[in-house]
Formats: sequence, C-alpha cells, structure tokens
Amino acid sequence: MSVITPRRAVPRAGSYLALVLATVVLGAPLLWMVLASVKTPDELYQLPLQWLPSRLTSDNYAQAAETVPLGRLLLNSVGLTVVGAGLKVVLGLCCAYALVFLDFPFKKVVFGLVIATLMIPPQITIIPNYTLVASLGWLNTYQGILVPGLASAFGTFLFRQHFLTLPASILEAAELDGAGHWRKLWRFVVPMSAPTLAAVALVSVVTEWNDYLWPFLVIDNPQRMTLPVGLTLLQNIDGMTSWGVLLAATVVVTLPILLVFLVLQRRLVAGLTAGAVTG
Repeated sequence: MSVITPRRAVPRAGSYLALVLATVVLGAPLLWMVLASVKTPDELYQLPLQWLPSRLTSDNYAQAAETVPLGRLLLNSVGLTVVGAGLKVVLGLCCAYALVFLDFPFKKVVFGLVIATLMIPPQITIIPNYTLVASLGWLNTYQGILVPGLASAFGTFLFRQHFLTLPASILEAAELDGAGHWRKLWRFVVPMSAPTLAAVALVSVVTEWNDYLWPFLVIDNPQRMTLPVGLTLLQNIDGMTSWGVLLAATVVVTLPILLVFLVLQRRLVAGLTAGAVTG
C-alpha cells in the first residue's frame, strides 16, 4: 500500500485545484447558456443575477423554431457533418496508405507537400475556392459547402504516422494470401487503427459541425444553411434584444457536438498519441 508523502501531496493538490479552476472557467459559461435558455425574458435581465430559473420554460426554443427553420438547419448540419467527416476519413485513409505501403516516385516529396498544406492559413484559399465554386454553379448547394474542404492533411498525417507502427508481418501474410491493396486496407489496416480512426473522425466531425465562414459565404438560402449560419439569420431577424431565443438556438448548436466530444474524448487522446514517437 503506497503512502503519499507531504511533498508529493502538495503538487497533487495543486493539480486538482488547477483542474477545478479550469473546469469552472470553461463550464460556467456553458451552464449559464443552458440555464438562461429556459428562463423568461424578465428573469434574464433581473438584478441581482439569478442563476437558477424560477420555473423552466421552453418558450425560447419554440420561438426560435418559429423564427427560423430550426429543424431544417439541424438536418442540414447533421447531413453535411456525417458526409463531410466520412469522406475526409476515407480520403485520409487512402492517401496515408499510399504514402506508407505503395512505392512510387517522389513519395517523400508528396508527403512534404501534405505537411506544407498544414502551414497554409485556410483564409488564403477562400477567394480561389469561392471563384471555383461560383464558376461551377455550386453556390447555394450542398456540394458547394462540402467539396472544397474534403482534403484533410491533418488526417493524412495522423494516419500515416500510425501506419508506420503497424507490424509488417501481418500485411506480408495477407499479401501472400492473395489480398490486394484494397482488401489489406479495409480488412487488416483499418481494424488495427481504431484509436487513430476515432480521433480523426472526431476532429473531422467537430470541424464540419462548427464550420461557419465558408457556408456563410456560399449559402444565402435558409433551406440550405447550417446551424451556425442559421444563428446569424436569427440574430438578423430578432436583433440583439431576444437573448433567450438566441441562447436557446445556441444550445441546439452546441449541445450535440459537446456530447459527442465527451463520449469520444478518450479515443481522441489515444488516437492523437498513437505513433507519436515514430519518425
């Protein structure tokens, strides 16, 4: 049975205190947002400030759904997130597999270009991408939102680093058994890459769900908007006076992705550290 000495107890207590403070700083605004979304307008402006509502009401959510097509916005966000994140994962898998298990000229140069794209701010590509999407007639379309952002250099890099740690004997045995590249990828490589796959999928889902600037530029039809863009539409209609309604819509945007992150956070850490010491 181990005994915690006073010298060890002080750093541990400091760590717990820092964790509690970080939780309060990050969690208090989220808690206030949820509580404020079920308050009446009078309670929102009441002084002194009251954290807990006197009674729960769903009027703010109902008004938000009446003001903007909240159900349609939610459906658009879910569909675009699932399709966009899924395609990013598949493309990242295929690209990383080629960089590790296929022999072709200038492979290191190609990987260097993939890494170089991580250093390019996404704002630089907005004008060229917008010009391309407009010339293709993809404004106010789902493909206009999805296609320009399908390439994931981060996912390719993470998959590649993990693939380098896989035992070569298993893939050699699969090749002797007559397995082609496509079968080796989906029957052997992918099952051995579950933590990294979950990490890339989670990062892709969060990125797609929270994306605001690009959908805002290419979509002005409310029936094609995503939830983050729909918040802007709600703000433009109601102004800055209906805070309860705006906070209710913000809860609808924030809560689903927050729950997904809390459920998969352990897999995210495991996936991000997989292959971390591989060159």
